Amino acid sequence: MHTLLPFFLAMVAAIVLLQMFAVKLKVAYPILLVVAGLLVSFVPGLPVVKINPDLIFFIFLPPLLFEASWTISFKEMRKWYRIITSFAFLVVFFTALSVAVVANHFIPGFTIALGFLLGGIVSPPDAVSTAAITKFVKIPRSTSAVLEGESLLNDASSLIIFRFALVAVGTGQFIWQDAAVSFLWMVLGGAGIGLLLAWFFVQAHKKLPTDAPSDIALTLIEPYFMYWIAEQLHSSGVLAVVVGGLYMSSKRLIFLNSASRIRGYSVWESFVFILNGIVFLIIGLELPEIVQGIRSKGIPLNKAIGYGVLVTVVLIVARMISSYAALVATLIFRRRAIPHVTNWKRRYLMPLLLGWTGMRGVVSLAAALSIPVTLDNGSLFPHRDLILFITFVAILLTLLVQGLTLPFIIKRTHLFDGIFNEAEEEETRKKMKHGLKQHVYEVLKSRYENDLNGHAGIEKILKQWEERAKAADDSWMNEKTKIIFVELLESQRRYLTELNKDPSIDEEIIRQQLYQIDLEEERLKII
Repeated sequence: MHTLLPFFLAMVAAIVLLQMFAVKLKVAYPILLVVAGLLVSFVPGLPVVKINPDLIFFIFLPPLLFEASWTISFKEMRKWYRIITSFAFLVVFFTALSVAVVANHFIPGFTIALGFLLGGIVSPPDAVSTAAITKFVKIPRSTSAVLEGESLLNDASSLIIFRFALVAVGTGQFIWQDAAVSFLWMVLGGAGIGLLLAWFFVQAHKKLPTDAPSDIALTLIEPYFMYWIAEQLHSSGVLAVVVGGLYMSSKRLIFLNSASRIRGYSVWESFVFILNGIVFLIIGLELPEIVQGIRSKGIPLNKAIGYGVLVTVVLIVARMISSYAALVATLIFRRRAIPHVTNWKRRYLMPLLLGWTGMRGVVSLAAALSIPVTLDNGSLFPHRDLILFITFVAILLTLLVQGLTLPFIIKRTHLFDGIFNEAEEEETRKKMKHGLKQHVYEVLKSRYENDLNGHAGIEKILKQWEERAKAADDSWMNEKTKIIFVELLESQRRYLTELNKDPSIDEEIIRQQLYQIDLEEERLKII
């Protein structure tokens, strides 16, 4: 343990340095992490890192999924639920089926069950990689909402396929009737358990005398509870975390105070960033052993790389086919659901963009690493090392090829030229702020009309609402004025929550304003 601790600290330091280097180069940090993981594998004398396969999912997946469910816009998910669910379930199944058929045909000794196992591992695109790459190019909110919503749900669908395939490989049989009942329980039970536990956690936060540190500590363990309890009841722990996270995210203004929200955001951002980096480096550390295992089975390295390239091509082609099939189906059956688009290029190239955003990442790595070393009868798990190697090649190629070319494709095709109206967005912000000021004035007039006359503090609130943070003299802020000010901030939150029901307003703008209100409340506490 004493020898491994400095090594783990060095890993975290390397992750941080690589992220800073990625920002300097203007490339997505997962690309550098996966390349670093590959390079680390060639360093002699590094300690061997062994993690129990049964613990991989439990350690990494719950916090990653929970954090993703807090950052996504649920309003946008509702708006684009048809395409999100089709990509998250139908496309994942089609991709897994394509990988299973190709692997069974071209890779010696690969059964259909092993093919589905590999397909379940590599079928879900990675949200972190996509978000990190699209950060360098501006894409419409609707497109990012589809990608985020898909990535949140496709992890659940792909891991359900993975679990059934794992059972089929271990037992050698697959009973469709039992699988159908089990699938329904995993989906409905997982969602129900997550919702029930999330409601319980919200009530616990509201009734217990928590502060910011305890709130943050609780949110760090809550996704683990959701995942573990759902798994103990043989349902989907992934869906439990996703649904529970979405519910708690929608109630964040109710059970978390401003300090918990502000500090929690920073804690979770750093925590998830480190987890992502560690997974990529771990696979790099295990790569020499994986390559040795492949060679011991008589598989040449160049042939294993060829299998990885083949599976990667299948992933890209299957997603492209699915994207255009979704467009054709919508044109035939639900033409009214397609927004009126005068630019034909944007309509017919959008599936190309969605198809090219299928970078693989952490979930695929965690799934591959979770494959048990031996079966229940004690024999070695068939082709485990080859599956791990193919997964690594698929992640490496999709990140390098698609990840590095995606910003260039968006800029080269001029796909979103003219779609962004910064003046309109700024006008929306101005209208929202004007509405907030008007709302505050009406609240003051209605609740504190008798206190307004002659009360310098409240009058100053009205006169300097826009410039109150710049005021150098805080002597006017007595205790009574503080109480009123906090009430006004809470009133603003309610106003913005109602305003967020308007589908034409970007939820990201609302969240930015809510964050500013939280910061203002924290500033009040130190005056």
